[in-house]
Amino acid sequence: MRPIGAKTRESAHREAEGPKPPRLSPARIGIYAFLIVSALFFLIPLYIMVVTSLKTMPEIRLGHLFNLPAELSFKPWTDAWLHACTGRDCFGLSPGFMNSVKITVPSVILSILIGSINGYALSFWRYKGANLLFGILLFGAFVPYQVVIYPLIIGFRIMGIYSTMTCIIIVHTIFGMPILTLLYRNFYAGLPIELFKAARVDGAGFWKTFFYVMVPMSVPITIVAIIIQVTGIWNDFLFGIIFSGRPNWPMTVQLNNIVNTTTGVREYNVNMAATILTAAVPLAIYFISGRWFVRGIAAGAVKG
Repeated sequence: MRPIGAKTRESAHREAEGPKPPRLSPARIGIYAFLIVSALFFLIPLYIMVVTSLKTMPEIRLGHLFNLPAELSFKPWTDAWLHACTGRDCFGLSPGFMNSVKITVPSVILSILIGSINGYALSFWRYKGANLLFGILLFGAFVPYQVVIYPLIIGFRIMGIYSTMTCIIIVHTIFGMPILTLLYRNFYAGLPIELFKAARVDGAGFWKTFFYVMVPMSVPITIVAIIIQVTGIWNDFLFGIIFSGRPNWPMTVQLNNIVNTTTGVREYNVNMAATILTAAVPLAIYFISGRWFVRGIAAGAVKG
């Protein structure tokens, strides 16, 4: 025989839950219809790019933009990767891909490492002037890039590293600092202060607390930071063409040179294939880590 108190709690729990909503209601159908129409609307450009990249030039000249390819051709993809001309060189996007990897990987690692240390110090080691420094870093996030380009060029030229791989890595690391510091600072501010105090009682100092306590707990926000940085640095064109130097031009600069080539026939299928190849890395990262991105945002990335 079940106690009376348990029955009362169960009935109260059922009343609090209320009736279950129907699986298929007009409101839910409307939401699904809106989402499907929105998804199709935003997928139209991608569909046109893909089908155009698989057509031959004579078929493209017929002007049937939405038609599927009458005869599949993957030659535009190989041409975009290996043979398309970027100015006087005809090596396709492959050199630019390697340059983008060489720029993105160290820039992301350095910016995330420094940004996480900044956020940790601003959250738990509130030294004199911490608020002022944090305000200056936030102000840096709103300064237009164009304002600081010329002073940076002069500074790097005096240092003797202008138009080098080191130069473009430093530039991306500097410009990633404000947003990454804000993300990590807000994330660490949401952690229980007792964790920090317990580490201090056990004798851990600044670096031990950071590497043994904070870093293992920072996985969600680090994934958010990786997605933001990889997307921003990989898609960058302005800094790449100004600071990296011609031998180190990233993939976006190579794509611009392919699309804007003024000599010969304008091959739209090769241009579309080159565009998709350039955007493939950020898209892959979004598809693979999208679930963790949402978790990271929910874990405190947007807390003020």
